[in-house]
Amino acid sequence: MMAHSTSVSIWAFTVSLCFGVTKCYFSIPLRIYPGTYNLSSSVDLTPLRLAASPSDGNGLSLASDPTGKVNFLDMVNNLQGDSGRGYYIEMSIGTPGQKLNILVDTGSSNFAVAAAPHPFITHYFNTALSSTYESAGRTVGVRYTQGNWEGELGIDLVSIPKGPNGTVVINIAAILSSNGFFLPGVNWQGILGLAYPMLARPDSSVEPFFNSVVHQLGIPDIFSLQMCGAGLSASSTADPAVGSLIMGGVEPTLYQGSVWYTPIIEEWYYQVEVLKLEVGNQNLNLDCREYNMDKAIVDSGTTLLRLPVNVFNAVVEAITRSSLIQDFSSGFWDGTKLACWLKGETPWRFFPKLSIYLRATNTSQSFRITILPQLYIQPITDVDGTLDCYRFGVSSSANGLVIGATIMEGFYVVFDRAQRRLGFARSNCAVSGGVALSEIAGPFSASDVANDCSSGSLREPLLWVISYALIAVCGMVLIVLLLLLVLPCRRRGHSGEITDESSLVRHRIK
Repeated sequence: MMAHSTSVSIWAFTVSLCFGVTKCYFSIPLRIYPGTYNLSSSVDLTPLRLAASPSDGNGLSLASDPTGKVNFLDMVNNLQGDSGRGYYIEMSIGTPGQKLNILVDTGSSNFAVAAAPHPFITHYFNTALSSTYESAGRTVGVRYTQGNWEGELGIDLVSIPKGPNGTVVINIAAILSSNGFFLPGVNWQGILGLAYPMLARPDSSVEPFFNSVVHQLGIPDIFSLQMCGAGLSASSTADPAVGSLIMGGVEPTLYQGSVWYTPIIEEWYYQVEVLKLEVGNQNLNLDCREYNMDKAIVDSGTTLLRLPVNVFNAVVEAITRSSLIQDFSSGFWDGTKLACWLKGETPWRFFPKLSIYLRATNTSQSFRITILPQLYIQPITDVDGTLDCYRFGVSSSANGLVIGATIMEGFYVVFDRAQRRLGFARSNCAVSGGVALSEIAGPFSASDVANDCSSGSLREPLLWVISYALIAVCGMVLIVLLLLLVLPCRRRGHSGEITDESSLVRHRIK
């Protein structure tokens, strides 16, 4: 699939050189609830794309930073929200400070805030009321398949009440118009992109928020996330304190056991290398490059665990085969239908655990992160106080594997940019009824997989031969044309509109 798309891309490039929810609910098991409820009018299934332990040897596992720049304990519980609507943090922007809730997103790099009224938000950043706001005189826009926003770039002072001590000059994308970006029911007014400069719009010269914080406040280049919304119904109207964004290090009271690290493969998204997946104790036995098709990233701004199509189909088949329930509707797997049980019944006993193996920093080894069904069979709503309804927290992806909130809610995740690695430890809030909802184990030998699973898709030799042949033919034609000066090459100007159709962007607002 990738080889074919690569061939098409190469062909297009060379030519350019030459020529310029209907019924939403069903019951499982059927013996419990034989009827069908149609609640499509009341339930929106369009997901949101949303005592100290010893140091780890890097001086980062402390309750506070000796320089006084950060106090990690002050940052505990500074997030609100849930996986369905996104996790957000309160920030103060401008002079005098204007308080806004900002979505935390490790899958993008722009700090963008509403700067004009919108019917779905209660307030916005009024640049005219800030004496320190300066426009950069540049426009920026991001288009999503389910929405878009446009605005202007500027700079202003930003502080985080429950964050590092100090005020920072930050690049801000002031959103002046949008369509489908702000949705009913969300309680945030902007987005905080925590990824690398390569993803910044309109280009990488726009320094991302966390880079600015590290440079100006002198804190370590590391942050960590705990997301505690697992088990919260998406129909809930309250946003309790359910998470922590620790800037400058890790807070040992938020996790149990050891932190297991995997290398960051490339610094754009937080790209990692997945070696294999298991359903229950059964290995899917796919080529490891299938798991990393296009890319495999860790992204707090994506609701679900998103898998390449072949992997997703294999997971669904394995779950169906091992589940105690055999008569699932296909709509449950593709996200268009919910499964409902009588109140008091728990569906999780019908489903197996899901495990992902990640390459360890010792590249000859791997470790395994596991989630229980409570994390991927997710409560959505109830019906007349008699039924609880759930969705499948896994979806298919045409643009790579995304470890989103479905997985992240089980773990304390450390984004150690300084040492180019991501860490996972069992989150102390991923517990239900005294039972831990996540597991982590290792090390395991990685000798049974390829040395490089992230090198892209499996190559089809015939398509590559055709691609190179097209390059050679068009190259010769181009030389002739250049010599004859018949078709001078001209580069078209860009309109300034930024289009990002990555899987993350397309599925941020779900």
